[in-house]
Amino acid sequence: MKTMKHYVLALVALFSVTTAAVAQSKVAHINVQQLLMDMPEMKAAQEELKKLEATYRADIESSVAELQKKLVTYQNEAASKTAEENKARADELQGAERNIANAEQAAMGELQRKQQDLFAPISEKAKVAIEKVAAAQGFDYVIDASPGSGLIVFTGKDLMADVKKELGF
Repeated sequence: MKTMKHYVLALVALFSVTTAAVAQSKVAHINVQQLLMDMPEMKAAQEELKKLEATYRADIESSVAELQKKLVTYQNEAASKTAEENKARADELQGAERNIANAEQAAMGELQRKQQDLFAPISEKAKVAIEKVAAAQGFDYVIDASPGSGLIVFTGKDLMADVKKELGF
């Protein structure tokens, strides 16, 4: 019976210490999505992506316009051509359509890779700044308060201004 009391006392003491440790944890929040959108580097990266997208779009639109011209020409001349010539022209048009579709897919893939290449160092820079500010202010946890992150109430310290200051803007 005496050992049972010791176990219960030890368990209560352990629970008290654990509860006290959790209660002393400091928690802050930051809207990471907003921070990233406010970073000058992100704005420059987005502009670079827009320019690249416009270049790809112009190339594809040019190819589509050329294909449409050929289609009109071939349709106008179809009556005066042989069946073999019309078949060859139809095959050529189908090949051009496939090339355009492949170019569109390649452009989308390249844009995604470029976005990842541009955004990864910016995200890492933001993460490092958040960690530095949190450590300097003694926070154990920093919760992302971006919309859709699942955080409903965030009345603790908002680190946005401090992290922006750390990043120099």
